[in-house]
Amino acid sequence: MSKKYVVAVVGATGTVGYQVVTTLAERAFPIKEIIAAASANSVGKEVSFGDETIKVLQMQELDFAKIDIVFFCAGSAVSQKYAKIAADKGCIVIDKSSYYRMHKDVPLVVVEANINTLNGFKTGIIANPNCCVIPLATVLKPLDNAAKIKRIIISTYQSVSGAGKAAMDELYQQTKAKFVWQEIAPKIFPNQIAFNLFPHIGDFREDSYTEEEYKIAEELQKILGQHVSPTVTCVRVPVFVSHSMSVNVEFENKLDAKEAEELLYEADGVVVNSLENEMKYTTPVEAVEHDDVFVSRIRNDPSRANCLNMWICTDNLRKGAALNAVQIAEEVIGQSSMSAS
Repeated sequence: MSKKYVVAVVGATGTVGYQVVTTLAERAFPIKEIIAAASANSVGKEVSFGDETIKVLQMQELDFAKIDIVFFCAGSAVSQKYAKIAADKGCIVIDKSSYYRMHKDVPLVVVEANINTLNGFKTGIIANPNCCVIPLATVLKPLDNAAKIKRIIISTYQSVSGAGKAAMDELYQQTKAKFVWQEIAPKIFPNQIAFNLFPHIGDFREDSYTEEEYKIAEELQKILGQHVSPTVTCVRVPVFVSHSMSVNVEFENKLDAKEAEELLYEADGVVVNSLENEMKYTTPVEAVEHDDVFVSRIRNDPSRANCLNMWICTDNLRKGAALNAVQIAEEVIGQSSMSAS
């Protein structure tokens, strides 16, 4: 009989935490007991797990010594305070926040790109990357293996769900208000998001880049290697779910659009819209509730040798967040099963 696990999701009432619970149920993760935890404000609420309904516990009620795997989906402050405590109690900790991503001794994992970094992993903290880094690494790793990436120019078009439920509510309320000639001032975002967009995600740094832009570049280098030089502009767009990216990739060696398309056809987790059908490309609406990373408009860049342009789109709550985290857990327990046998 295969082993089953006690699994906790911290931040289970949030947008990403709820999607983790949903994904665990959809993928029939071997669960003995599922525990949903959140802040004191959420105590008494319930979340669905398949056909079951789970009451939400307060974070402080968790006994990590009795938990096998814990997903942290409640932000950096919570992860900073509790993740190491859970790991020291013997938990496998999969952290969705940015807190541990660039820690030297913490693996930062995209399952399709660098799963080998988990070889021999038993307990401790594993970081789940940024919601744009996951689809980017999924697509870029097989291309890097083939022709060695030199430089990447990335422009992201990120949906409001990346900022949480309150951000989605703000887009909805502002959009609705416009149709009755009302104005709702922004509270979550720095500018009006309805019928608008702005190149500003995260706080601005001294170098004029935002924290989101900095994180994407740094995380990509940790996953793909220091030979890759990314530069990033992040844009918030009035879309509820799914992030999109326009990506220009320069390679050390020759790789044309057709060759790249053929490589990506074989890549796990990637769906390619063929060059032969120029009118077929994936939009954010079409990516919603799908687990794949969609790549469209792969084409040669005539302005520079060994250079390609492409359009990438994925559901940021699924592959960009919850799915990758659950896949990490599946890989770790899979390794444990092989070791035990």
